[in-house]
Amino acid sequence: MKADVENTIIVPVAAPHHGNETYRALVWRRLKRSWTGMIGLILVCLLMIMTIFAEFFSPVDPKLTGVGFAPPQTISITDQEGNLVWPRTYQVGEGTELDPITFQPIIGPDYANPKDLGFFVKGFSYRLLGLIPTDRHFFGAVDGTPVNFLGTDKFGRDVLSRIFYGSRVSLMIALTVVFIVTVVGTTIGMVSGYFGGRFDNWMQRFVELVLAFPQLPLYLALTSLIPVTAPTNVFLAFVIVVMSALGWAQMSREVRGKTLALARIDYVRAAMAIGATDRRIIFQHIFPNVMSHVIVSVTLAIPSVVLLESFLGFLGFAVKPPLISWGLMLQDTSTYSVIGSYPWILSPVAFVLVTVFAFNALGDGLRDAVDPY
Repeated sequence: MKADVENTIIVPVAAPHHGNETYRALVWRRLKRSWTGMIGLILVCLLMIMTIFAEFFSPVDPKLTGVGFAPPQTISITDQEGNLVWPRTYQVGEGTELDPITFQPIIGPDYANPKDLGFFVKGFSYRLLGLIPTDRHFFGAVDGTPVNFLGTDKFGRDVLSRIFYGSRVSLMIALTVVFIVTVVGTTIGMVSGYFGGRFDNWMQRFVELVLAFPQLPLYLALTSLIPVTAPTNVFLAFVIVVMSALGWAQMSREVRGKTLALARIDYVRAAMAIGATDRRIIFQHIFPNVMSHVIVSVTLAIPSVVLLESFLGFLGFAVKPPLISWGLMLQDTSTYSVIGSYPWILSPVAFVLVTVFAFNALGDGLRDAVDPY
């Protein structure tokens, strides 16, 4: 027995390792460990798909008018007798009875006219991605009649379809503003922190001046300068410029703080010693090291711009018809009587909350993933 033990060959088992991972692979592996970050990533991807293919997911033409403030048409899998049937909905119609509070005709489902539902049904015509003409939609009535799953607004326009179309404008504003803020703020922050001295001193006084402005009154004052008769695209561009002009300073201050620490690291000083140009040092040595912080800041800045656009749109200072945005749709919720009688017009709020949660969760997950410690 002793000889058997002595002659036993012990094969060492290699400890699990991940090899020479790139920084991107390391961040992805860390991000996958965060369940909130992965939920945020999935929701962001779904929002992007919804935004790009808004016409495909919209069951009704968002400009089509009908019965004002019609309630949502619910999906039913049973008939009036309780028998199981193919998923269907019922057309909404006005009854003869009046509401005792609003004295408006009571609107309810017409059980005599069921509408079978299905996937990839025919509807209004559009161009997929602006190129391919088609009339297919993800979900709707088989016979092509309008179906209002989230009800209608005061003009009888489908709320769900307008939410899908509004996501394009709201997210486009957010992404454009954050892109401009990131480019301008990151560039000024790196240049200011790298050169230092008198240039940095004067630049930071200007940044402090921008940060000292009361943003909300300034937003309202600047957007009110645009005439009501101005083209919609001009008004939208002006709003983006105003948001970007007031938003870059905070990003610049954060990047400057990172650059001040990086400018004293040995490899940066070595690059200076061998005669590397300032431009090369800033964009080849400093920029890659502040990129992780910039990515996290971008994911956390997008929900802030979405909330700001929704607020300004609610006040009528962000988007003008015929464009559609989530904030503009919330203008119908300006009175308690309307909200109490027609609560479904608050549906855009749910999409704003989901968007804010998705980007915040993704930003928190990325912040933990890119942290080297």
